[in-house]
Amino acid sequence: MTLSELLSNAKHAVVLTGAGISTLSGIPDFRGVGGLYSRTDIDANKLFDIDYFRRDPSYYYRHSKDFLYNLDEKEPNIVHKALARLEEKGILHAVITQNIDLLHQKAGSHKVLELHGSPMEHYCMKCGRTWDFETIAEKVRADEIPTCDKCGGIVKPRIVFFGEGLPEYDLSEAEREARKADLMLVLGTSLTVYPAAAVPELTLQCGGQVAIINRDPTHLDRYACWTARDLKKEFEALEI
Repeated sequence: MTLSELLSNAKHAVVLTGAGISTLSGIPDFRGVGGLYSRTDIDANKLFDIDYFRRDPSYYYRHSKDFLYNLDEKEPNIVHKALARLEEKGILHAVITQNIDLLHQKAGSHKVLELHGSPMEHYCMKCGRTWDFETIAEKVRADEIPTCDKCGGIVKPRIVFFGEGLPEYDLSEAEREARKADLMLVLGTSLTVYPAAAVPELTLQCGGQVAIINRDPTHLDRYACWTARDLKKEFEALEI
C-alpha cells in the first residue's frame, strides 16, 4: 500500500499536521534537536505561559523574535504544497494543524483549522484593538515590545498559550471533520499534546482509518492502517 493508493481510495480524507512537517522548511521541531525545548537560553514553558505573559510580555517577544517573527523568510515545502494540491483536486477536505507558522496558507490551502491559534492577528488584551502580523513583526524585529497605542494595554498574538483554551470554532470543526473522515492522515506529530492528539482517535472511533507518517513511533501506530517514517521520501513518491 502506498500513500497515493490510500488517498485515491478515500472519499473524505483530512489531515492533522504537527511541527515535524515544517522542519523541511528550516523551522526546528519544538521538542527536537535545536528546538525550543532543547535550548538552554529559553524556558519554553515560561515563554508560552499566559500568566507569565501577563506579568512580563517582553520575555515572549524577546525570545520569539528569531523563530516566529521571521516567518516571512520561511517557505512552504513539498508537504505543504502537496496538501494544497490535494485540496484543490477535492481529495483532501481539511487541514487540521497544530502549527502556528502559517505555511499551509502560504502554500495555498484554504480550509486550515489552526488548533493552537495563529499569529496572523494580534490584539490588545485590554481594549480589544487588533493588528496584523506584519505590523507587529516589524516592531518585534526592531526590538520593540508592542503595546496598544490607544490604551497602553498588552498586545498578544492570537495563539494559544498554556493556560488558555483552544479556539472554539477550529476545535469543533476539526472534531466534525475527524468524525466524517474515512481517512485521517497524521503527519509530523508525536500525538502527545492534547486535546489536538485526540482528533485522530475520533476518526478511529467513527470507523475511519488513520495513516501516520512521523519520524518517531506514536501511541496510535498499532491502530493505523499504514505507517511510515520519512515525510520527504513519501511525498516525493506521491502521485497527485
